[in-house]
Amino acid sequence: MRILGLDYGSVTVGVAVSDPLGITAQGVETITRPAENKLRRTLARIGELAEAYQAEKIVLGFPKNMNNTVGERGERTLEFKAQLERRTGLPVILWDERLTTIAANRVLMEAGVRRENRKEVIDQMAAALILQGYLDSIQ
Repeated sequence: MRILGLDYGSVTVGVAVSDPLGITAQGVETITRPAENKLRRTLARIGELAEAYQAEKIVLGFPKNMNNTVGERGERTLEFKAQLERRTGLPVILWDERLTTIAANRVLMEAGVRRENRKEVIDQMAAALILQGYLDSIQ
């Protein structure tokens, strides 16, 4: 049972996938688009990855405000969730992603990844942290 994890941003989507046993999460790729509302290719690529990895569900990072309210970014994520469900036919689970990008940046800094190279993998790392949090919660 594989699960995809997504970190949905304004112009990028970090993608991670679980191992077949659903124990660990690994970054896969970062999907980039030219503008925030240009989602057709992004949704198509996520569909391809879900099929390639035979994913049974998707965990989507849900950005809440620190006071637990849903802001503009959260509203856009809810719209993206609905589009993902229609496009892939898979259930999409929202997972609180507060501070995951900060944590991902810290992990990369501690690993000695140079600042200019962090941009390339930060979204994948955030997606992996989101997915790992979900995997840990279901075990």
